[in-house]
Amino acid sequence: MLLAIDCGNTNTVFSIWDGTEFIATWRTSTEWQRTADQYYVWLNTLMRLQNIDADITDMIISSTVPRVVFNLRVLADRYFHTRPLVVGKPGCDLPIDVRVDAGTQVGPDRLVNTVAGFDLYGGDLIVVDFGTATTFDVVAADGAYIGGVIAPGVNLSLEALHSAAAALPHVDISKPQQVIGTNTVACMQSGVFWGYVGLVREICDRVKAERARPMRVIATGGLAPLFQQAVDLFDDYQDELTMHGLTVIHDYNKDKAE
Repeated sequence: MLLAIDCGNTNTVFSIWDGTEFIATWRTSTEWQRTADQYYVWLNTLMRLQNIDADITDMIISSTVPRVVFNLRVLADRYFHTRPLVVGKPGCDLPIDVRVDAGTQVGPDRLVNTVAGFDLYGGDLIVVDFGTATTFDVVAADGAYIGGVIAPGVNLSLEALHSAAAALPHVDISKPQQVIGTNTVACMQSGVFWGYVGLVREICDRVKAERARPMRVIATGGLAPLFQQAVDLFDDYQDELTMHGLTVIHDYNKDKAE
């Protein structure tokens, strides 16, 4: 079975893929100090609690935090006796082209989302990922990654607002009942929610105009369901988009090896 790991700036997701479906998914905070032994104890405990008897033979890793990768490599070698594929590193090929300026490093999560989006929907896509940053990845008709947009993440913006303005509290993001807030919390929630709705809509409209062709907008990430409440903002939402992309990349490399 395949252990797919998506390591983001805030959280790391572990999923076990049996070749047909994900049989388990767990999430933990991203900490580069966490050792391979700690990963294994945590993972093995969760597997036993859920009565999952999985023979993990392969691993694939996508990480936006380079310092985490070493211990995940050790985890693969020491406990699963396998050499992991690491997206963006030598030995891990992609089934798509990457057409950006020479010397540009593209985040592995963005490449994985592009692979997943093209596999599920075909080309001419805008993939919006609500993570620590809000990213927009543009997928060409042939599936190539051709660039995108990076904006501050929703929670990052809220934290910055709270930290920089002493009188403003920390608030949870939610869709307000009306645009005009009648208290501080409601005002902040309205500003963030409708501000990001406007940001997403405007960026997507400009990308479509620049590409001069119809494009589907696919959302993923933890806060995507919240913003999906805004009418006609996305064409579809995929909760496991990144993990699906990892399975596609793993299969592509496995087929090439054979």
